[in-house]
Amino acid sequence: MNAFKRFNFKEGMLEAIDNIHFTHPTLVQERVIPRILKGSNVIVQSSTGSGKSHAFLLPIINNIQVDEKKVQSIIVAPTRELARQLYNMTTDILESFPKIEAKLFIGGKDFERDKTRAENSPHIAIGTPNRLIELIHSSSLKVSEAKSIVIDEADLSIDLGFLETIDQISNAMDPSAQFLVFSATIPNELRHFLQKYLTHTEVLEIDNTRQKTNIHYSLIPVRSKDKNNKVLELTQSITPYLGFIFANTRERADELYEFLVENGVNVGLFHGGLKPRERKQMIQQIHNLDYHYVVASDLAARGLDFDGASHVINYDIPREIEFFTHRVGRVGRGEYTGVAITLYDPNEEDLIDQIEEKGFTFEHEDLINGQLKPIKKRNKRDTRRRKEVRLDEDVSYKVRKPKKVKPGYKKKMKQQLEQLKKDKRKQYAQNQKRRNKKR
Repeated sequence: MNAFKRFNFKEGMLEAIDNIHFTHPTLVQERVIPRILKGSNVIVQSSTGSGKSHAFLLPIINNIQVDEKKVQSIIVAPTRELARQLYNMTTDILESFPKIEAKLFIGGKDFERDKTRAENSPHIAIGTPNRLIELIHSSSLKVSEAKSIVIDEADLSIDLGFLETIDQISNAMDPSAQFLVFSATIPNELRHFLQKYLTHTEVLEIDNTRQKTNIHYSLIPVRSKDKNNKVLELTQSITPYLGFIFANTRERADELYEFLVENGVNVGLFHGGLKPRERKQMIQQIHNLDYHYVVASDLAARGLDFDGASHVINYDIPREIEFFTHRVGRVGRGEYTGVAITLYDPNEEDLIDQIEEKGFTFEHEDLINGQLKPIKKRNKRDTRRRKEVRLDEDVSYKVRKPKKVKPGYKKKMKQQLEQLKKDKRKQYAQNQKRRNKKR
């Protein structure tokens, strides 16, 4: 029996779910679908690979009134690739609902043609912020009666500067419309936006940093100057179904890509610096498995859905630790297993500490005779010393030399500092205990 039956979808939806080979809802689908079906506003903080796209697509399509020829739902995605991906997921479901119409509106397409398509009032309009607002301002896309709006990858939309545009789209809608916001993180800028539209809506935090048991997390020490050769060695020793190699910037990705190509590696390149046509072509080639590895920036880690990726190599540790979760979320999806390899320089111990504090546990390894083999763990004594330094920095500003000093003031200041450090250690231990319980 299909476990989606518990949601009491309308006739035809279970058939559609069977056709896309879903049998059991993910945790995010379990918690979100019932809320959307009953019309509640939803804010979801959930990581890549959690199944959030279908968590809103299934109930939105279920709630469409076929006989009402008007735009009933707007789905906003920050990039053309993400919008196209959502559109493709939607059309797969709509094969079981031929009378429901969805249209894709993204930049790079003929605007006059999009105006005509928008004037025909599809039930579901999916698109990028700039193209959607252009169509709204031209009075082609009428959204005043839309019942719901989805803002997908909301934090990425902020990073790309689309918040004001999304605000304009939201203002064009009925204030009573259902708001569905999905984001990997909830930065302050997004919180201010949400307070404007969703004053009393809880944030559902779902499976953001939990370590997956079907992913092998490998940590490999390497000096910065040796990184390229280490990656080359890995690509020559490991043949993945599909592997991603993540760099922090486009420039770093370009340099690594050129190095690997020069050394005969079958590798692709994907980042925001490519032209839209090149990005579209690369996505198709990745889906066709034309490459063993793809060197990428974090654009590929944020929501793009490539089935069957088996390996991730973090060439650079991400500057924002949340991106670690996005990157490793490329593998171990569904019932698949995966390997996530992180290269680190001894100077980056603090970043590894932060990742471990998020709940991840690494296997300390190196590539020996073409295989990942266990090695001695990194120096925990140095780690404790760095934590002591950070602890001093965290609390020392709270202890100030008095304007008028008295005999013994240095001793008193030292005692205050030690007490603050003791309290800080106690707080750290309590937090660590809570994290261990969650695991």
